[in-house]
Amino acid sequence: MSILTLDAGDDVRVTEHLYERVKRVIPAAEWLGHVPAIARINELKNERNAVVLAHNYQTPEIFHCVADFVGDSLALARMAAQSDASIIVMAGVHFMAETAKLLNPDKTVLIPDVKAGCSLASSITGADVRQLREAYPGVPVVTYVNTSAEVKAEADICCTSGNAVKIVESLNSRRVIFLPDEYLASYVSKQTDVEIIAWDGRCEVHERFSPDEIRQYRDDNSGVVVVAHPECPPDVLAEADFTGSTAQMIGFVKESRPEKVLMLTECSMSDNVAAEVGDVEFVRPCNLCPHMKRITLGKILQSLRTLEPAVEIPDDLAARARISVERMLAVG
Repeated sequence: MSILTLDAGDDVRVTEHLYERVKRVIPAAEWLGHVPAIARINELKNERNAVVLAHNYQTPEIFHCVADFVGDSLALARMAAQSDASIIVMAGVHFMAETAKLLNPDKTVLIPDVKAGCSLASSITGADVRQLREAYPGVPVVTYVNTSAEVKAEADICCTSGNAVKIVESLNSRRVIFLPDEYLASYVSKQTDVEIIAWDGRCEVHERFSPDEIRQYRDDNSGVVVVAHPECPPDVLAEADFTGSTAQMIGFVKESRPEKVLMLTECSMSDNVAAEVGDVEFVRPCNLCPHMKRITLGKILQSLRTLEPAVEIPDDLAARARISVERMLAVG
């Protein structure tokens, strides 16, 4: 049934092709509630020379219907650096918007809700990094991109979950301070001979998974393939069939096409992949990120209308933090 049979409005007509992308995961009646905002957002993007960058954890109506660029933290960082738009709207969390601003200091970068934070980013400060340097003089500091600009400014180089091992080994150091995610640090330590000195931060979404929960899902879903993000606890990763970054998890599902899959990460990512992979059944343990869910179509629309809230970083701080991000991008 065409969505047009439910409503004959102009907004529905101009967005019908977008509904084709998400009809597997958004019911038609729910879609009609999204249509006006989607239509206005896409109009305003053209009027203002703006682009929307959306993280994999955004809901499908944002990820598939208003975003110009989508991906994990590394992909969004690269896209931000390459964009020709004068305005960047970050449909993600605050540290991602800061990273986009670092790479685009002359552009307007908007974060639709300034309270869209991150448990990892809030777990460490610049002062903490300086204390670590005093405790381990001469040891290089690698910081996950899930940190504030203040922390990035105190580090030597950034990384993402997808390139963390490569970044650590690029430093040619016997020891490395790795922060702030202790579970990602544990995962990296198993992939390299470099000694990892870890911080004790955790992602409030991924730390909630447990081995018993995964075994129960296997009992209830014969043949299910379990893929996990390395921010999950080590005993959870031990239960998984595949571990990788968000981009690597998506690639695994799209390439291997398991009959049934359980993705141990933020649950909107399962919806976004399911919208594209109709032949795979998704078992959904719904661990939501409360910060990602602060970003809504309505807030994106308001940001484009008012050009607020805009991300600002002091010049001296930005100059130092930018070095860490650019070093990461140079390594790849």
